[in-house]
Amino acid sequence: MIYVVALVLALAFIVVGIVRLKIHPFFVLLLSAVGYGFITGMDVELIISSINDGFGSIMGKIGLIIFFGVAIGTILEKSGGAMVIANRMIKLIGEKSIHLAMMLTGYLLSIPVFADSAFIIMNSLNKALSDKAKVSYAGTTAALALGLTATHVMVPPTPGPIAAAGILNADLGSVILWGLIISSLSLVSCYFFATKIAARVHVPIHMETASDALHKPKLRLSLLCIAVPIVLIVLKSVFDYPELKLGASPVYPVIAFVGSPVIALLIGVALALLLPEKLDEKVYSATGWLGDAVRIAAPIILITGAGGIFGAMLQNSGIADLITESFSGLSIGLFFPFLLAACLKTTQGSSTVALITTASIVAPMMPALGLEDAFMKTMTVLAIGAGSTVVSHANDSFFWVLTQLTGMDVKQGNQVQTVGTLVLGTTAMTIIFVVSLVVN
Repeated sequence: MIYVVALVLALAFIVVGIVRLKIHPFFVLLLSAVGYGFITGMDVELIISSINDGFGSIMGKIGLIIFFGVAIGTILEKSGGAMVIANRMIKLIGEKSIHLAMMLTGYLLSIPVFADSAFIIMNSLNKALSDKAKVSYAGTTAALALGLTATHVMVPPTPGPIAAAGILNADLGSVILWGLIISSLSLVSCYFFATKIAARVHVPIHMETASDALHKPKLRLSLLCIAVPIVLIVLKSVFDYPELKLGASPVYPVIAFVGSPVIALLIGVALALLLPEKLDEKVYSATGWLGDAVRIAAPIILITGAGGIFGAMLQNSGIADLITESFSGLSIGLFFPFLLAACLKTTQGSSTVALITTASIVAPMMPALGLEDAFMKTMTVLAIGAGSTVVSHANDSFFWVLTQLTGMDVKQGNQVQTVGTLVLGTTAMTIIFVVSLVVN
């Protein structure tokens, strides 16, 4: 029972520390891990080695990947490339299909750009088009927000899914491929929610004069810095697939190098540096765009490292044996990580923290849950992502970004964002469960 008590106390401290005491998630996760170690009677040397090995191991896998992903998004946002993509998406889909245009644009932009930042970028365009098309601003906002959220929690190189994949040793290319499939299918129900339910909420539109002075890079370059890394990573996964037997191909060494996540995203950063009008100190200095990327990525990297410490502490404590005995014979499988992530998301607000913490807790339990093979590891990452959407409310920063920029009150925010994320998360989990039954 001591393991269960220690884990419950650790999870309770994570929630109270972040929500009530406003402690930075890195320190909350670190203190929770150390406290868990002492409560379960772990040797001091084992606690220290769990801290060092847990942090170092996960940083070696995904530290640079997270930073490069953030760097691409930061440059894309600040160079105007994100707005170029948004405008072209609107033009292709048409202003009459404003809900679909907003949803798909958000879906694409949130792969490299943080959902909060992408919403800020898109809100003025969303507002103007909603006013011009005379459609519900709440409905188009729901479409945009849910499109942003879908890829934010399920498609790398967004940091949360990258971190979860690294902690669970899931193949990143497989997570990207299945993440794109499942997240896009999940948006079908979200589209109907946005157009039929959220659209009933009345939110007045107060137009502001927009500036057109921003430099506009070429569309193909803006898309390349997103598409090339994803294609390279997925291509390497295809070449590594045992049944295809492509390992003997003469081009495999090249694919294996450029398709490794670190190199693929570094190539993406190099392509992103072609976007600014002028490559100068404003872009590459410590106080420039790359410096901003470091400041944005640092907390996420530290939180991910703390999640790695928590996971290592759980594994080294011997809880895996207890879980194996407890869960043997039960068929809860993918629903356990989904429900745990949902509880953590709902109680403390951050999808990224929910993803990392859940992955750290679930890692030693994978065999007991029947999720240890490669495909089920991918599905577990996505199940955690689906759970980390349920639900966005007043303790989520994105909830306040959405309500403050659109002029919604809390009740309207709950009707649009909270219910919308519930629809997205439960739909995604349903699809994940069906796919796992059919494919595995």
